[in-house]
Amino acid sequence: MAEISPKFLIPEALQVSREDIAGQIGLIWDLIKSPLIVPLLQLGVYICLVMSLMLFMERLYMGIVIILVKLFWKKPEKRYNWEAIQDDEELGSTNFPVVLVQIPMFNEREVYKVSIGAACGLSWPSDRLVIQVLDDSTDATIKEMVEQECIRWANKGINIRYQIRETRGGYKAGALKEGLKRSYVKHCEFVVIFDADFRPEPDFLRRAIPFLVHNPDIALVQARWRFVNADECLLTRMQEMSLDYHFTVEQEVGSATHAFFGFNGTAGVWRIAAINEAGGWKDRTTVEDMDLAVRSSLKGWKFVYLGDLQVKSELPSTFKAFRFQQHRWSCGPANLFRKMVMEIVRNKKVRFWKKVYVIYSFFFVRKIIAHMVTFFFYCVVLPLTILVPEVEVPIWGAVYIPSIITILNSVGTPRSIHLLFYWILFENVMSLHRTKATLIGLLEAGRANEWVVTEKLGDTLKNKAAEAKNKTNTKIFKRPRFKIADRLNTLELGFASFLFFCGCYDYVHGKNRYYIYLFLQTITFLITGLGYVGTIV
Repeated sequence: MAEISPKFLIPEALQVSREDIAGQIGLIWDLIKSPLIVPLLQLGVYICLVMSLMLFMERLYMGIVIILVKLFWKKPEKRYNWEAIQDDEELGSTNFPVVLVQIPMFNEREVYKVSIGAACGLSWPSDRLVIQVLDDSTDATIKEMVEQECIRWANKGINIRYQIRETRGGYKAGALKEGLKRSYVKHCEFVVIFDADFRPEPDFLRRAIPFLVHNPDIALVQARWRFVNADECLLTRMQEMSLDYHFTVEQEVGSATHAFFGFNGTAGVWRIAAINEAGGWKDRTTVEDMDLAVRSSLKGWKFVYLGDLQVKSELPSTFKAFRFQQHRWSCGPANLFRKMVMEIVRNKKVRFWKKVYVIYSFFFVRKIIAHMVTFFFYCVVLPLTILVPEVEVPIWGAVYIPSIITILNSVGTPRSIHLLFYWILFENVMSLHRTKATLIGLLEAGRANEWVVTEKLGDTLKNKAAEAKNKTNTKIFKRPRFKIADRLNTLELGFASFLFFCGCYDYVHGKNRYYIYLFLQTITFLITGLGYVGTIV
């Protein structure tokens, strides 16, 4: 059969050579470039530079204050009244306040024994301690396992209660709120909350509770998190660097200067009277902990952060779990800011400068600007300026300011200073998801109230690795393999392609040598796009 020519199938009027198409695209580009593209991109550069300066001033302020705090501020035990609660043979345990320990759970197969065991091991008079396991699990087998664990400890004389609900309404906030309604906790003065992967030391209450007992204006004592799996893989090392800055600097500065910071949702002790005065737990956002903290602060309550009181916990070790967690942590604060900004402005119980700190520093710069400038400047605007050389970015904005901000961010984890450059690239990737989540929260869009419980593995991988090694003496257990379709993240792969194109263009036509950064950022986006970031040790 004779070969059919393409021209026979396509009308001549529609036949256009590739050269003609390229020429037409080039002509359209030239027509819109000067009057439209260049001014818009230049405006984007100016906006990003302003946001960078805002973030720079915030980080510089935090750096100066934390130095002053470490050098000249008194320790919390000296700033507030603190005296250890002593055992008294005559009074018995009556001089100890009654404390409620709440452990919210949801299908925590791998870690429920650890958290319950740690709570039951707290050094506090047994008749002055109530442990409440709030189990919202949907897996009947896991519910039975958790209940049996509670019964086992109850048989040892521990006052532990196992509570379930018919529905998961309100998620964690709903469970905590429901737990406080129980008749057997009405005599409790304080409540300490531990997520299912948290492992407090026995002396936790003896170190934290005196702040609340001897200072009636304090509502919250927050402990620091320590991560038992920080060295598991590169993903956990990156998380440790970000969270260590949060605890070492942000929480410390807020506590020392304004007696305010965001409750971290766990490893903290609350005065129940303060919770009730603030209106109790609310589920209007996915950051019920921060919501309660802000409302309590507006009532005039003070918070104390104890950096040397540390509680072991677990970091997400899979990229999927980490992404869900970051969506919740970025979307929730933005949504809360939308709901509470005017309430903060109109509040008359809080000093003016504290309002400025909460609105501008705590919410606007750290929860909104920090995510947006990282993504838009370094992943969108800067690469686009390579394609539009008429728009220039000053060297101080592209290099010097980001470098100083990065150095200031690294003070929390000096042991990982050698990973600093890759941490920058990884944070740029995550800024994509954080910015998306922030916009969803500000606009209160479809996923604003999405709640996915962070997967916890406990010692599963470690135990399986040990078992495999004992059996073979040569092979070490490896993570189960996932299908490639489960790993692929199309958004990251799309940005990897965009940055690679910009890098190639800069290599051929550019003058600033940004292609070195662009190619490295492309590799990071590619690694996360293929879902392998959580497997790199």
